[in-house]
Order: sequence, then C-alpha cells, then structure tokens
Amino acid sequence: MPHTANAKKAHRKSLKLRLTNRSKRSTLRTLVKKFRTTVVDAEVSFEDKETLFRQVSKRLDQSAAKNLIHKNKAARDKSRLSSLLAAAKSS
Repeated sequence: MPHTANAKKAHRKSLKLRLTNRSKRSTLRTLVKKFRTTVVDAEVSFEDKETLFRQVSKRLDQSAAKNLIHKNKAARDKSRLSSLLAAAKSS
C-alpha cells in the first residue's frame, strides 16, 4: 500500500482510470461482437452492415489513439472485420 500522500492519490487515480478503461474496452468488444453477428445475419441490408463497420472502425481508431488498445491490434481487427464484410458482400 502507498505511504506518501502523492502515492495515495496516484493509487486512487489509477483505480478510477482502471474502471473507466474496463468499461470502454467492454463497450468496444460488445460493438465488435454486434458487428460480427450482424454480418452473418442475412436479413440485414448490406448498407446497414457498412454503416456499422464504419462505426466499429472509427471506435477502434479512437481506442488506439487513446492507448486503450494497441494500434496494431486496432489495425488487425479492422482488417479482419473488413474481410468478413467483403465475404458477406460476395455471398
């Protein structure tokens, strides 16, 4: 446990930041899962799939910019999701 006042404050800040990061990361993962299930669904129009992909890729870029996830992970996820979208378009 921290002893100095500065260390105590830093500990409090890190706990708050941890909670917000967990929440944002969870929201991001939920959005990606929603996109994956939407791409598989045949009843959803392709335009809706494209708009959802743009939302997901924007959120991935924002998360990478804020160091919530690594920039290479964001790029890798966007690449995989775009290939899913392309496969859905061809079928």
